[in-house]
Amino acid sequence: MVFDPALNFTFPLELTNQTNIPEESEDPIYYPAPVYTVTNGTSIVANAISQFTSILATNATNCTKCISALEAGQYVAQRVPSMVPDLLVQLCISTKFGSNTSCHETYDAENYGAVYTQVLALANVSGSDGQYLCNYVSSNFCPKPFALPSNTTAYFGPKPNNVTVPKPSGNRVKVIHMSDFHIDPRYDVGAEANCSSGLCCRSNNPKSSSGSLEIPSPLYGAFKCDSPYFLLTSALQSIGPLTGTTSNNKSEGDQFAWGIYTGDLVSHESQNELSNNYTEYAEVSIYHMIKSFIPSGPIFPVLGNHDTNPGPLGQQQSWNWNHVASLWQQNNWITSEAAQEARTHYGAYSINHPKYSKLRIITFNTDFWYRSNLLNYINTTNPDNSGAFRFVAQELLDAESKGERVWLLGHVLSGWDGSNPLPNPTDLFYQIVDRFSPHVIAGVFFGHTHEDQSFIYYSNNGTKQDAANALNVGWMGPSVTPLTNLNSGYRTYEVDTGDFSVYNAYTYYSNVSAFQTLNASQTGPVWKFEYSTRDTYPIGWPADAPLNATYWHKVTEAMTANHTLVSIQNMLQGKMSVKTPNCTNNACAQARVCYMRSGSAALGRQCPQGFGSVQSPFTGKNF
Repeated sequence: MVFDPALNFTFPLELTNQTNIPEESEDPIYYPAPVYTVTNGTSIVANAISQFTSILATNATNCTKCISALEAGQYVAQRVPSMVPDLLVQLCISTKFGSNTSCHETYDAENYGAVYTQVLALANVSGSDGQYLCNYVSSNFCPKPFALPSNTTAYFGPKPNNVTVPKPSGNRVKVIHMSDFHIDPRYDVGAEANCSSGLCCRSNNPKSSSGSLEIPSPLYGAFKCDSPYFLLTSALQSIGPLTGTTSNNKSEGDQFAWGIYTGDLVSHESQNELSNNYTEYAEVSIYHMIKSFIPSGPIFPVLGNHDTNPGPLGQQQSWNWNHVASLWQQNNWITSEAAQEARTHYGAYSINHPKYSKLRIITFNTDFWYRSNLLNYINTTNPDNSGAFRFVAQELLDAESKGERVWLLGHVLSGWDGSNPLPNPTDLFYQIVDRFSPHVIAGVFFGHTHEDQSFIYYSNNGTKQDAANALNVGWMGPSVTPLTNLNSGYRTYEVDTGDFSVYNAYTYYSNVSAFQTLNASQTGPVWKFEYSTRDTYPIGWPADAPLNATYWHKVTEAMTANHTLVSIQNMLQGKMSVKTPNCTNNACAQARVCYMRSGSAALGRQCPQGFGSVQSPFTGKNF
């Protein structure tokens, strides 16, 4: 039984019943209010179908056809919004855009149909919003719009002259970075671990491509599955012994000074299997486990896209901001003031470390630039619809005035290959990082990809990518979930308490391919030290210098000169997984270096595509 201290509520056992997974959520479905009053919605839908048929028959470009179809859809959404999901399903099936199953899984009201209806009703479908939405639905419809120049005059003034990074104190502390646990309380031991679609290791997803049971899901997890309780417990139990932070150590230096959790608690459910209660259950379970195994030092969490997506219109997600804010405060991770900020700023907050007062943690909700958050296709020309980045900029200005250092925490990364975020918000964020680096921002930390990655922010929007212009680093935390084809992992940092920069990073992992033999074992998974960042990339870096942006730029220079380092980085990106494809040719090496130098979607999209993720075979063009 799991009890929610924030809601004073015990979750029913049926919520996580492994053999009776719900096919429909009982949560309310939100539609936009009709803009116009009509008496015959059926005729409006019939007319829209006729329009779609006529549009498809024209000789116009795919993009023009898609925009015209959106305009016809908006007419319906603004008059009879509740009829739009069924219309979308019907059109999806009749045009063979998808299979019957996939059309329902995408466009049914309880899946994404009601969200599409909101977007259709409120977006400027004839302009930029429509182009973005058409490109999202299919890259064959409209090309990706380019980033618009960011106007930052309302956010901050010019960078002060002669800014410097504070001097290190020589006192080093340990910090843990955890990410993407993706707990699956519906994980079914013995179910198919090699299913042909969707989330495996589930009783309701029994079939492999052969139609028979190929790989029974093991106790501790598998490559196509999210984390069972046994895997999360194993990971958390390993942290103390491996990092020298076991609770019986009396020395303060042997405890974590703080920790960060960069989002994604909830499993990769089909949308119709999710509910508010299921999300709350995951939040309570994981935060309680982290608090139990890492009692020292505050943990600073952020929410991921699976914890909030698709994001809010009005108060649709306010229940969740209130919920996590209460849990974080009850765990003594954040103050009551920060909790109130989280309720107000979509789960984001700013807080000074309780012991190291010159360190400020600023978090923000990256759902507002996540490409798969459909609601981001409303008012796409405004890079800051939510005000989230204004909040970040204001907090950075305050930190600058007080001589503080800042760790910026989000979930969805701003750069790499540009496949995850939208260009306009990440361009604005890039300008923010430029303005406050390197003197204020000590580091930027994300999760989301489940992979072990890092990239560099440069001055002047990355127009000159060299060591002299390297400003800051984005660190992506490895996931505990193995999904997809990855080993499980986590990372710790060695941080100086004077400049709060990272001086080394240590990554730990467990070999998921060995889990199949552990069901009857008296011991669980073996967790191991994987690598030290400083030792892995021997570039002659001074022992007393941090692993800053200059360091990482020199690493990319070394990778360009020596492709063996690219192969090493590639294997570490998948946490030593046996499923990781090789990155040994020139095309892959060139692309990987380009990704590591790309801190925004616009920069990442200029790189050769198809080599960004190690979760499946590369699709990029070789040369």
